[in-house]
This record gives sequence, C-alpha cells and structure tokens, in this order.
Amino acid sequence: MSQDIRDLTVEIARGRMLAAAVASGSETVALEAAIGRVLAEPVTALRDQPPFDASAMDGWAVSGPGDGFRIMGESAAGHGYHAPLAAGQAVRVFTGAPVPPGADRVVIQEVAVREGAVVRTSETGGSKHIRPRGGDFREGAVLLQPGLRLDPWRLSLAASAGRAALVVARRPKVVVLSTGEEIVPAGAPIGPDQIYDSGSPTLAALVAAWGGEPRRLAIAGDDAAAIRDAVRDAGGDLVVTLGGASVGDHDLVKPALSELGLDLSVETLKLRPGKPTWFGVLDDGRRVLGLPGNPASALVCAELFLRPLLMKMQGAAPGPALLTARLAKPLPANGPREHWARARSEVRDGGLFVEAMTDQDSSLVSVFAQADVLIRCPINAPAAEAGDLVEVLRLDRL
Repeated sequence: MSQDIRDLTVEIARGRMLAAAVASGSETVALEAAIGRVLAEPVTALRDQPPFDASAMDGWAVSGPGDGFRIMGESAAGHGYHAPLAAGQAVRVFTGAPVPPGADRVVIQEVAVREGAVVRTSETGGSKHIRPRGGDFREGAVLLQPGLRLDPWRLSLAASAGRAALVVARRPKVVVLSTGEEIVPAGAPIGPDQIYDSGSPTLAALVAAWGGEPRRLAIAGDDAAAIRDAVRDAGGDLVVTLGGASVGDHDLVKPALSELGLDLSVETLKLRPGKPTWFGVLDDGRRVLGLPGNPASALVCAELFLRPLLMKMQGAAPGPALLTARLAKPLPANGPREHWARARSEVRDGGLFVEAMTDQDSSLVSVFAQADVLIRCPINAPAAEAGDLVEVLRLDRL
C-alpha cells in the first residue's frame, strides 16, 4: 500500500477528508424548525425595520418649538395616529408606536404635564427619542449569509425580516457502527471480559449537535462479514466506525470494507491520541471515517475530523477554530506526534488559562467528562512553562 496515506499530519489528513466531502443538499423548513441548521440561501429583508418612524419612549410626539401643545389624539403600538401634525400640536405616543408625520421629537412623559387639551413641558430640546424608519435594516438588505448556523439571535433576525420559512442544508445522514466482541450496549447483560459501549451513543449525540442525523447500528463483533453487511445495507451519507482501526488480528473493519471498494486516502496519523484514524470512500460514494475504539481517542478525533466534515457537508466553515490561552501549569516536551491534551480552563485576570489533566490515558472517559478544552501540542514542541501561550480548542459543554 502506498506510504503517502500513512503517518499524515492532522492538517494534511483533514484537508484530504474535507476535499472528499460532498454537500448534503438543501430543504425548506419552518422558521421554528430551523434552530441549529445551516443556512443554504441568503435571508433578505421583506421591508424596512422599523417600517415607520417609531417612538423610543412613552411620552408625547410634538411638532415645532414651544412649551405648550394642543393634544390631537393618541398613537399606540399597532394603532397609530397617521394625520400630519401642524406646529404646536401633540399626540400621546407609546414606545414602539408610529410617530405621526410632522412630529419632530418625542417629549418623554416624565417632563410633560397634561392640562386639559394641552400638554406642557419644560423640555425645549435634547434627544428626539425617535427610531427612524429603516434604522435597523432596509427592505432588500441581506441580513444573513449562507453557511451561518442559526442560533436564537439569528433566528430572531430572520423573523424580524418577515421570514416564515428558511432554506437550510439538509442534515447529513451519519451511520455510527461500534465494533468488537468486548462491547455491549449499556443496560444489556454483560460478561466479566466485556465493557459498556460509551463510544457510539456519544458519537451519535455529537452528530446531532453538529447538525447531522445519526443512526446507530447494532454492535458488530469481530466478524468481517457482519461488518461488511452492516455497512453495505446501512445507507447514509457518511459512515463512522469505532474500533477495529489498528493492525491487530481482530482489527477487521478496513479488510471488511475493502470488499465494498474502500479507497483509502488516510490510513494513519501523526496524532496522539488517535494514530489509527483513517478515511476513505466506498464504491457507492459514501465516505467512511474510521475512529479508534478508545473513547478519548474517538472523541478527540471527532472534534478534529468529524465536526469539520459535517460542517463542510452543510456548507458551513469547517474549522476547527482555535483560541489562544496561557498555561496555568507547565507542559512537558512533546514527541513526534501532535498531541491534543484534555484540559480544564479558567478565566482569570482578564485572560483564559488552561491546565492539562494529569492522566491523558486514551481509555479514560472520566477525564474527558471533566475537560472543557483541548490543548494543541505541536510535533516535537519543547517544554512550556506556566504563563506560556498555547493554542486550544474549546469543547461545547452545556
């Protein structure tokens, strides 16, 4: 097998994966169903916002100078007063309500006194307290661009633009398959030499959080034919396997999928944890990402490769987006593989400080549960002292 697919750097491997990613397509969904989805078409404004000059305060819309104004009516939200005001006239107005034509300012109610049909004020100038028509955005303005994930604030903007439905990327269908005779589902009867499957439920949850539509297959044991058949019949856009990714006698996933035409572009990485991570394409066009069986290795590689793949398939910026932080404690020198260390973060003295967990064993789920960042340790990086700057990747924690 060609050596140019082995011992790749993280950047080269991720670049190959992203180059092979295929767009998931698009669909139209109701506004309230679009949260977390990636926009596939621009959102433009259907009209000006606000669509009229609006009062920013409760008070009196007045026309002209002076301290006494004849009251002509009232303008409330949803029920405006639309007749033009002449100099010396006023209309009672409430926050958000239309300001009548001819009014040049709003006198706040705290500095106004009503005397029968006249309102008087000691305020003769100052702020107008008027929100101009189109002050937020104008009709036809592009408010949201394709590739943005819709959070509640962006959804609010789309609603303000009058959009009841949005065109978003279709959720990529992701098949998740755990392998190994030692793996059993949580809650199932378990033997003395077996462990509960923590990888596939976690991967499925991450896929859903990152915009995909996960489907977990039944755990496949150390049986190449069963692995082949499970993947062959699973469908989906992307297949993610857990375990069976190394070179042992029971690591059967790649040989099994070779019967489905697996063409590898990544076989091993200069990465810790996660060296045996691999990627390829089946004869039917489905992409396959092979992750290590150790949970920490799988989750690190999911952050580095699976999330960018899903983002690219949905038309979003793939990332990952790294931040700069300072070490709270020293880090030892790194070896010939890029290391992503699980760590805790803390904001203090106006900056972000991170501390690597003491035990980085790739089998420890409890360590990952306590971590909220990954520290990137480049290949052959020298020892770093407390206070030194490092690159970190934030983990999404609820």
